[in-house]
Amino acid sequence: MSSIKELHIKSISDVNEFLQLGKPLHPLITVFFGGCAFDNLPQVGKGVEDIKFINDLYFISMNGTQAGAFNYGNNSYGYDTDSVTFIGPNQVFNFPINYKDPNEERWGLIFHPDLIREHTLGSEIKQYTFFDYTSNEALILDINGKKVLRGLMNKIFIELNQTFDKHTEDIIVQNLGSIFKYSNRYYEAQFQERSDSNSYFLRELELYLEAYFNSEELREKGLPSIKKCGEAMNLSGSYLSDLLKKETGKSIKDHIYDKFLDEAKNLLLSSGNSISEIGYKFGFQYPQHFSGLFKLKSGVSPSEFRKRIIEKIEP
Repeated sequence: MSSIKELHIKSISDVNEFLQLGKPLHPLITVFFGGCAFDNLPQVGKGVEDIKFINDLYFISMNGTQAGAFNYGNNSYGYDTDSVTFIGPNQVFNFPINYKDPNEERWGLIFHPDLIREHTLGSEIKQYTFFDYTSNEALILDINGKKVLRGLMNKIFIELNQTFDKHTEDIIVQNLGSIFKYSNRYYEAQFQERSDSNSYFLRELELYLEAYFNSEELREKGLPSIKKCGEAMNLSGSYLSDLLKKETGKSIKDHIYDKFLDEAKNLLLSSGNSISEIGYKFGFQYPQHFSGLFKLKSGVSPSEFRKRIIEKIEP
C-alpha cells in the first residue's frame, strides 16, 4: 500500500519542475498540451495518484474522454466525455493520469494570482465561482466549446513562445479573461440543460433546511453555511448556489435567509418567548445580532413585527 505524498505548489517554477517542462517561459503562467506533461514521470512511479497537491495557483485542465478519475475533496469523478476542471488557490487535490489514447486532446493552463492582480481581471475573477467547484461539477464541452477554448489557449501559447514586449502580459490576461467568460457561458447553458436535476436539488435543499431548522444543530451552531448545504447534497456550496440561482433567481444564502425569516416570524407569532429566547433558538449568542439580521431581511425589527401583527388581530 503506497503512502500519500504531499506537494505544495507555490510557483510556476514548482509546476514546471514537477512536470519536467524545463525553465518556465513566463514566471507567472505555464501552458502544456497532450501527454508531454504527465507521461513517464519517474518521481511518481505509476502515476501522480500518490501525490496530494496543495495548490496556491489557478489550474485549468482539459480532461480527455479516457482521463480516468479525478479526486477532489471527498469526491471522485470518472469522465466519459470531454470536460474542463477549474481549481483555485488554497485547494487540495489529487488525480491519477491514466490516459489510454496518447493522441487524445488534453491541455492544461496554470497561472499565479499575481499575473492578474494589477488588472481588472484580478477583481473580476471572484465572480467566476467555478474555481470553487469540485471535480464532479466539471464543465462538459461540445466540439464547438472545445475549439473556442483551445483557440484561446493557442493564443496564450503563442505569446509565451515569442519575444516579450509591453503588450505581452495584456494580451495573455485578455485571453485568460475570454476563457473565463466563455466558460461561464457554457456553465450557464449546462445548468439550463440540467433543469430537471436542478429541481431535484432545490427540493433536497428545502428538505435539508426543514430538518436543520428543526434540529438542535441550529441552536448549537447557528444558521447553516453555504458549504454545509452543499455537502449535504455532495456538491460544492458554490456550484449548488449557482445552480439554484439559475433555477430560481436566488442563491443558497437567499434560501437560507428566507427559511430563517419564515421560522422567526412563526416563533414571534406563535410563542410567548422573548426576542432574546427566540434569537438563542437560531444560535445567536447576542439578541442584537438576531434582531439586526431580522430587520435587514424584513425591513422591521422583531419587536415591531410582533407589535404590528398583534395590533392587526386585536378587535
